[in-house]
Amino acid sequence: MVRSLRGPDLPHSPISFILATFGTDQVLCALAPCFAGGTTMLDLQTKLTYADYLKTADDERYELLDGKLVTSPSPREIHQYILGRLFLRLGAFIYGRNLGRIYCSPFDVVLSETDVVRPDLLFVSSARASILTADNVQGAPDLAVEILSPVTAERDGTIKLDLYARYGVREYWIVDPDASTILLLRRVRGRFEVGGIYGAEQSLRSPTLRGFSIVLEEVF
Repeated sequence: MVRSLRGPDLPHSPISFILATFGTDQVLCALAPCFAGGTTMLDLQTKLTYADYLKTADDERYELLDGKLVTSPSPREIHQYILGRLFLRLGAFIYGRNLGRIYCSPFDVVLSETDVVRPDLLFVSSARASILTADNVQGAPDLAVEILSPVTAERDGTIKLDLYARYGVREYWIVDPDASTILLLRRVRGRFEVGGIYGAEQSLRSPTLRGFSIVLEEVF
């Protein structure tokens, strides 16, 4: 994370050292080629929006997190296997009771103009069907599921966890293929609390999908 310079930080910062050593004019002269095309320091810090995100290549796996584009590699076989198993079980329960709709990635979830995510699985209840559009989900789903990979694990457990809690995802599953576990988080008073950590021989019960349970041996 880039930390902004404030008050006490400034005298000890690399920027202040360079300015003091070489002088403002020399530094600006040296940087001039970088801004020859009209780019400014403000431009370099500008956050991208959903409109910018829509201009990205269709063959790349992008998300927009706090105005920054991030990519993910193609998923592993175990990722897709688990995704399929969960989709089949959840889908049968949801559609069998007309509870709403479930989607697999890639399907954009627009949480804000600068935050666009693609959960591996997401569920939107019938009561909240108004957030569904032909192109994306405009708001937080009731349930989001992320299946960890070596590249996305830290992101799923920090940045996206924070976004899901902030924008109102009721329930969040973090699936760990290597450990054969699912961490279930539920939103309480604006933040996530641990609802349970389930291993391969245990049954997971969803607080959001009342009556749904799955033995994790069927997933892993």
